[in-house]
Amino acid sequence: MSAAPLLEVRDLVRWFDGVHAVNGVSFDLPRGAVVGLIGANGAGKTTTMRILATLDMPTGGTVRLRGVDIVEYPNEVRSGIGWMPDHFTAYTDMAVADYLDFYARAHGLRGTALERRVDEVTDFTDLRELAERPMDKLSKGQTQRLCLARTLLNDPAFLILDEPAAGLDPKARLEFKNLVRVLKDQGKTLLISSHILSELGEMCDTLIFMDRGGIVHHGDTHTLRRGTEGPICMVDISVEGPVAPLLEWLAVRAGWRLVSERNQGARAEFSGDDSQRLAAELKRMITDGIVISDFHREERRLEEAFVEMLREPPVLKSGGGGPNP
Repeated sequence: MSAAPLLEVRDLVRWFDGVHAVNGVSFDLPRGAVVGLIGANGAGKTTTMRILATLDMPTGGTVRLRGVDIVEYPNEVRSGIGWMPDHFTAYTDMAVADYLDFYARAHGLRGTALERRVDEVTDFTDLRELAERPMDKLSKGQTQRLCLARTLLNDPAFLILDEPAAGLDPKARLEFKNLVRVLKDQGKTLLISSHILSELGEMCDTLIFMDRGGIVHHGDTHTLRRGTEGPICMVDISVEGPVAPLLEWLAVRAGWRLVSERNQGARAEFSGDDSQRLAAELKRMITDGIVISDFHREERRLEEAFVEMLREPPVLKSGGGGPNP
């Protein structure tokens, strides 16, 4: 029997002045998963996350965290939620340590428990050397680490991170990805919104694509990168030596179609998307004397998959209609 999901969202709807900001959104998040939330501006991502964080009320639908309805019982679920907004205001003349101490007290921590938890999140986010620095004097990367530290103070099981890597330099983005990996290993569930799709693909187990308030895709990155061409895949093949034997082989071998030739190989379509069939074709190439140096199935970039999805009208689930007149 499979474990119950940590989060269950069913037919979520949010209206703003006659506009469906969120329209019939449903999904589950399993425990210990890292899930990316993708969508253009106005797609409904932030509204969805604010509802999940109990900061906004839905017009319709239900959200349950660990089986508890977050609308009916928000105080019971907030201790299990960590919310990291896309930006927050830095207080002047407040040191990093004082800022974390303030928010730890807001979570009800006192005494040695407070000191221990502040120490833990300070070390985890590598803020120890910055503890006495005014928070409004931090770099962008340091500020994001401080915001994450604040988010972790209550040791939440469910983390909602809105554009956490926005504006970070490559080193800071790498550090953030490492922190996400550690949080996942600790068993936490993360929902991450970002416009940096390639990095979401590296961090996330699954991706949720939103457009015009609805979900247009929810699945793993591997399937998404492979595309929607059906039982046809694109293969990039490199050879040692002349390319002519490879081109001749592709011309007579059933199931293959040459797409383009290059100096050391070719790109070709194969009428099959089964890994075992592709492996058998590679073996046959080698048996037939083609000297292969590289053979791999091409995958679409996530940006390409996202743009392709936006070309098609979204298939929206029923959202229960608008507000009563």
